[in-house]
Amino acid sequence: MAIAQNFPCELNVYEKYIGTKKKLLERPAEVFQNLSTTTDRRSACSLCISMLIITPIIFVTGLISVCSRKICNMLAPPFIKERVRIHKDAMKLLWDVSKLIKEETHTSSYHHYYTKPILEATRQNAHEFVEEIVNWFPEAIWSANEDGHNIIQYAVINRSEKVYNLLYQMSEHRNIYRTIRDSHGNNLLHLAARLAPNNKLNLISGAALQIQRELQWYKEVGRFICPLSIMQKNYFNETPQMVFTREHKELVIEGEKWMKSTAESYTITATLIITIVSAITVPGGSNQETGIPIFTNNTSFIVFAISDAISLFAAVTSLLMFLSILTARFAEQDFLIKLPTKLIIGLTTLFISTTAMIVAFGATLYLVFGQGNSRILIPIAVLTCLPITSFVTLQFPLVLDMMSVTYGRSIFGENRSFSYSGRQILI
Repeated sequence: MAIAQNFPCELNVYEKYIGTKKKLLERPAEVFQNLSTTTDRRSACSLCISMLIITPIIFVTGLISVCSRKICNMLAPPFIKERVRIHKDAMKLLWDVSKLIKEETHTSSYHHYYTKPILEATRQNAHEFVEEIVNWFPEAIWSANEDGHNIIQYAVINRSEKVYNLLYQMSEHRNIYRTIRDSHGNNLLHLAARLAPNNKLNLISGAALQIQRELQWYKEVGRFICPLSIMQKNYFNETPQMVFTREHKELVIEGEKWMKSTAESYTITATLIITIVSAITVPGGSNQETGIPIFTNNTSFIVFAISDAISLFAAVTSLLMFLSILTARFAEQDFLIKLPTKLIIGLTTLFISTTAMIVAFGATLYLVFGQGNSRILIPIAVLTCLPITSFVTLQFPLVLDMMSVTYGRSIFGENRSFSYSGRQILI
């Protein structure tokens, strides 16, 4: 029943071919051979296409590139090889179904087979499915849902970046995409200004990162459309920026709360570190006559002094970054680069400060208790690794996520050619 509920198909094909889902996952090509011999070809084709779309395990090439597939054949564990095999069989099945429709169906009836599947594939970001369907049926590029949105509009609404990238590369349609409007007068930027579906927002942790991803979509579509469309109003007399502000008002407030609560927590930590490293006394004391530390020429003392200084300076930098977040104005555009950068710098310097403080404390222990006994370095090193490892495990993933989203490879950066009806389409 899950198939019938999750896929908008007019035909009650799941009940008719009970157990087909499991068989399709295991041996999709065999299922097609059995179904294609039935008299109800339309039901058979609809079933195969429906199954292919709503089974995410089949479309794994977003994770497995062409090069890595070759490596998988040699080094990958069995379950990865099985996924690659399933994907290969599924694409072969899709090819067979498309060929059957092309050969035995009148041109005027093609849309009955591909319209709902290609829209569902767009919603689920199954770019390979869209590419294959458009390759067989070029007119499928103009498929529209009940609201009149075609697949590039639908891709923007559902934040399907892989499908968007695919359609972006179709240069012969690009000028149309740049100026196209829906039944309410919304251009592509109006649609990008809408709030993303919850299932896409929930893939990103933290309201601040969510609003950042929304801004990235808005900026990307803004670069793509015609410049005159940026200030274009829809039939409700709203510009894209007005729609974005209205739709994301609550998310911006949540992002502000998330940023402030995060900054407040780390501000306390940075303040404690500054207090500790400032209060550390010189181990071993100083010469009463000259005032020079007794262990000045000791390597461990040099390690202590450098680590203590690094810890103090890094903690002060971290504290300043977090304070600047607390006093920020939290405008929409600040969530794109400015605020994430401050948080990245603050967390990175806090990690450096924490690590340096622990190293300084370890060097102090060795100076006081380890002179002439190098074995004491073993427990000191082990104990030093515990808090550092805990910090990296618990806090550093957030830093990596923010660095990846802010400065990493863009989700819109994929640049490849697209074979379409025997022609090669390039940017």
